[in-house]
Amino acid sequence: MSTSWLGLLLEDVRCVRERDPAARSLAEAWTIYPGVQAVALYRLAHALWARGWRYLPRWLSFFARFLTNVDIHPGARIGRRFFIDHGAGVVIGETAEIGDDVTLYHGVTLGGTSWHAGKRHPTIGSQVVIGAGAKILGPITVGDRARVAANSVVIDAVPAGATVVGIPGRVVVRGRGNPRHGIDLDHHLMPDPVGKAIACLLDRIAALEAAQRVRLGLTDEADPGCGSCDDACAEPTFGAATPNPTDTPLRSPH
Repeated sequence: MSTSWLGLLLEDVRCVRERDPAARSLAEAWTIYPGVQAVALYRLAHALWARGWRYLPRWLSFFARFLTNVDIHPGARIGRRFFIDHGAGVVIGETAEIGDDVTLYHGVTLGGTSWHAGKRHPTIGSQVVIGAGAKILGPITVGDRARVAANSVVIDAVPAGATVVGIPGRVVVRGRGNPRHGIDLDHHLMPDPVGKAIACLLDRIAALEAAQRVRLGLTDEADPGCGSCDDACAEPTFGAATPNPTDTPLRSPH
């Protein structure tokens, strides 16, 4: 198992071919993918940071942000086969920790919630997918194989295999297990908790109405429901005169 900068870089480039159908060659992934370039410069800066350097790694991080629009602090710890798709607007803080085979989309922030030194950024497990624009804040843990929906704001720990949606993020699916092909990239297939709640309310209202009709001994003919209301409330045909029941005929002065 290679742990050299070049070995890690080759793994980062190869994983692009596996997770992005638009990547047609390794040369293309290396030369025109800003996420790959940002991670390559990060790995160099992190090696210097681990040896006690401070200004030069921060300068490399600044240069990488200028070149790629990806801001990764050299103190962050990132595992193998890390892929940032599109790259634009990604921010990874100093004490963030990321496992192996993690995929981030554009606009993701792994941010801190404290001005004090120490652990203040998230810990991301392995095989995690984080959708575009998601914000994960504070020293929380996102478990292995978890998925975070696009534009979610996560401020609480996420169990392994869970799916998180919303602001603030809520777990809507638990225990997905191991995906068939190793990494679950179907982050667009997210549950809709609001739609599900509304559907449950509608079902409950229908059940209560049915129970009330039975209690009152009403039949469908006696209680036509919304059908007659919809007919009565239908808009008139364009150009047709609609009488106003409040109008009274004018009396002749003679």
